[in-house]
Amino acid sequence: MRLPFGGPGASRPVSACLAVAGIVAGVLVGRTGLDTVVGCGAAGDYYPSQTAEDWITYADHVLVATATREQDIHRRDFTKGPIRYQTDRAVTFRVDDVLWSARKPRHPMGRSFDMTAPGRQVSRGTGERIKRTATDAPRLESGHTYVLALRWTGEEWIVLGEGAAVPFDDRTGDQGEWCGRVLSKEDVASGERFSRSDDHSLEKALLGRNEQAVTRELDRAGRS
Repeated sequence: MRLPFGGPGASRPVSACLAVAGIVAGVLVGRTGLDTVVGCGAAGDYYPSQTAEDWITYADHVLVATATREQDIHRRDFTKGPIRYQTDRAVTFRVDDVLWSARKPRHPMGRSFDMTAPGRQVSRGTGERIKRTATDAPRLESGHTYVLALRWTGEEWIVLGEGAAVPFDDRTGDQGEWCGRVLSKEDVASGERFSRSDDHSLEKALLGRNEQAVTRELDRAGRS
């Protein structure tokens, strides 16, 4: 099983929010975002994921889902270096609402599903358990809700890319867990003042909005 995020690509504008708010200790690297010890840096997509057109072109389903359970998997031990071992996580999601499905999805969506997400690193010296994060994206943690654009690939569900996983706690766009931290929509709104003026991502358009806004954007993309 592979992680739902990865590969080289452009960063998310919400990176600026974390830099300004001081939530993540990192180094601001030009326009590529934050580069921190836990990996919350330049993001990448398996598939295009920034716009509503990307979502309806490459995804099988767009849904609201809540992470309900997780467990460490794929432990990898290291004989040298500061990290003794690291893990991934198997995360189980409850499907709250299916907002859109392709006419011929590659796989049906049930009431729940599992995905692989970043796990933890354990320090060799102190035993501290450090969160591993997906690059510039939600870590996908239990108790939090997300809007996800999913594609069935290699016999598993993956998120299209970092632009297709939107924090959605309290059914509010860009509110909730991001990069292992919990942000309010006000936190993200503050960061948007510093984001690129040419950013027209669906995620940015959903700031502070509900699931009806998602379906409207997807419907509009389908008619264009």
